[in-house]
Amino acid sequence: MYDLASMLAVGFVIGLTGALAPGPTLVATIQASLKGDWTTGLKISCGHMVVEAVIVLLIVLGLAAVAQPYTALIAVIGGSALIVFGVLTLRGFRDASLTVVSQEASKTPATSPYMAGLLTSAANPYFWIWWLSVGSTMVIAGLEGGLILAGAFMIGHWAADTGWYTLVSTGIARGKTIISDRIYRMVMAACGVFLILFGLYYLAGVLFR
Repeated sequence: MYDLASMLAVGFVIGLTGALAPGPTLVATIQASLKGDWTTGLKISCGHMVVEAVIVLLIVLGLAAVAQPYTALIAVIGGSALIVFGVLTLRGFRDASLTVVSQEASKTPATSPYMAGLLTSAANPYFWIWWLSVGSTMVIAGLEGGLILAGAFMIGHWAADTGWYTLVSTGIARGKTIISDRIYRMVMAACGVFLILFGLYYLAGVLFR
């Protein structure tokens, strides 16, 4: 179903959708960047990746084997979750604002960027819902083609996280607006449409194969 390039691309776009969403990790990145430099986003991403690496390791070491008899059901749940997350993204993109997120971040006490990335990920319910549906489904799908495909998904996913959070911290460290709220909303809308279309494509591949 996937090759190396497509898995990298899917991982990147799906990862970008999650990274763009206003949430505790984005707030932590902006807050830490106000007193740090352009590397703050990279440090936040490292803390975030630690949590995800543990989850992926658990899937590779055992959860994938346990889930093997239920791959079709898991795929349906994952495809449906992609559509739901896409719809939620489209419902919320009109009110999304980096300016508002920045104002919230300026009121938050400073903390270690590495620890902030780890804690804001582990304490975020959206993060766990995503991994119990979309994330685990994509990793298991990748494992069907071998560890390389599963790894490609995660590399694409982490590239999106690292790229976005580093862009945010670089802009703030230089005292500049990262992107306008209009462009931010347009990108979020595009990501929402992608999630819905990919979710439909994924479900079609599962139900009609």
